[in-house]
Amino acid sequence: MSGEPNQNGDSTPEASAGAGDAPGAVADVADSGVIPIEVEHPQASGNDLETKIAALEKDKKDNWDRYLRAAADLENLRKRQKRELEDAKLESKGRVLKEMLPVVDNLERAIEHATTTAGSNPIVEGVQLVLRQFLTAFERLEVSPIEAGGQPFDPNLHEAISQQESDSPPGTVVQVLQRGYKSGERLLRPALVVVAKAKPAPAAE
Repeated sequence: MSGEPNQNGDSTPEASAGAGDAPGAVADVADSGVIPIEVEHPQASGNDLETKIAALEKDKKDNWDRYLRAAADLENLRKRQKRELEDAKLESKGRVLKEMLPVVDNLERAIEHATTTAGSNPIVEGVQLVLRQFLTAFERLEVSPIEAGGQPFDPNLHEAISQQESDSPPGTVVQVLQRGYKSGERLLRPALVVVAKAKPAPAAE
């Protein structure tokens, strides 16, 4: 009879039809509207990894080289700017000192002339005091006179105006017409000098 259990123990046809999993699973997927897709992740080969690592290492080295070159260029620029600034300061200082040198020359000439003709007097002593103040200021500014008298002629420090026969060795400075000065290691003004030359040999009898 239809209401009695069958020989397999199923009481109804619906129970027999639902015993399998596959039909129910297909129905669930159809109802949800989602179709499962298996995605396979590509596996990079060993050669591809080595190539990428080598490219990264090359980029790293190139970037480091560019950084070193940029740092060196910046340091050179700083040094050049510092040197140019120092040169500009020294040039400006030299121009001012060169303007002061003729004043010192005139004071020395005035003192020499006054002491020769009138001897010592308060006016001469006052001028000497002014000259000493100038020379003291020069010392503070690292300005020093060039020693030329009796020295061998040095074209880097002396400027020869003429030659004079003398018993001194040829090429020796025998007279200083204008004192020269140096600012530190720089030449402010060469000394104007007269250089000794050998006397002519006596005529044979």
